[in-house]
Amino acid sequence: MTDSRVVLDLLFHGIAIGATAVIGLAVWGSGVSRTAQAATAALSVGIVAWLVCESPALWALTGRLTPLLIASFPISGLFWLFVVTVFEDRPLAPPLLLPIGLLLATGCLMLLSPRPLSDGLWVVHNLIGGGLAVHAMVVIGRGRTSDLVEGRRRLRGAVLGVSAAFVIAIIVFVTATRLDPDGPWQAFTAGGLYGGAAFAALMLAGAAVFLAARPGVFAPTRRPSGAADSRAEALALQLARKLDAFMNEGAWRQEGLTIAAVAAALGEPEHRLRRLINQRLGHRNFAEFVNGFRIEAAKLRLSDPADARTTIAVIAFDLGFGSLGPFNRAFRAVTGSTPTAWRRAALARALPELEEAV
Repeated sequence: MTDSRVVLDLLFHGIAIGATAVIGLAVWGSGVSRTAQAATAALSVGIVAWLVCESPALWALTGRLTPLLIASFPISGLFWLFVVTVFEDRPLAPPLLLPIGLLLATGCLMLLSPRPLSDGLWVVHNLIGGGLAVHAMVVIGRGRTSDLVEGRRRLRGAVLGVSAAFVIAIIVFVTATRLDPDGPWQAFTAGGLYGGAAFAALMLAGAAVFLAARPGVFAPTRRPSGAADSRAEALALQLARKLDAFMNEGAWRQEGLTIAAVAAALGEPEHRLRRLINQRLGHRNFAEFVNGFRIEAAKLRLSDPADARTTIAVIAFDLGFGSLGPFNRAFRAVTGSTPTAWRRAALARALPELEEAV
């Protein structure tokens, strides 16, 4: 590389690394949940390591440190982890770390294996990463209507658009460079000058947008405090009563129930209903609110000896869940236990009571 290219390479990648570090440090020091801190910090470290490895100048300056290369392997998995923990409020759990471990394993094997085995592992590694990136975008998109955190809801569109453009660009230019290393594609990858400049601009814009939205995205839900307008309080109380009556009539049993449908049934503006469920009732998404009713009903049925022979799948469908997976996750999130373990413990407690009653 010429001197001017080295300077530009260091400038562009330095800007991108600085913007990434600012995001990570700001979230780490903002007093948000540990899950959000850990996911954002891990993604920031992964992006920085990846940028260093992609930059010819920085990679040479570091002495081509293998640990940096290894830290860059799971970047798609770290992005996926960030999305599911921040946009779906899922707590950190061992199953969420499996994709990261898989990417690390395939990346390290790729590094240690001779060709053509390393080429095959490269394909596998990128297919896994691409699949995780696509699923992350699905998660961002599908939760938009049920998201009750306004700042996070607005951020979804920007993150989804940028993520889609970035993933498509990476797949196209990296694959083209792999097939034709001497072609013009190299300049458009993250390690090239044009790609580096684009990524620097992207990270600067991302840092500005993300930091502006941070309080609404990461902050815990806070209910109104202090003196409030009496008329607003009366309207909120009236809406809360209407909502409670509507849900207790069994509306929560409807599969695919949406906040728009509830607002229409109540004859109320959707934004008022969103604000009530988020700020007054303390829920960050509508599915969590509805699942609260469903899980309470599930606990009763799972502890009822008369329902002992009813499969868990049938109970889940009866209560409005579209499939068993979401039911299991929702049940564990509320109770800390699987439906099977809950039923076993509940029936074990019920049997002695029945025997005593007889």
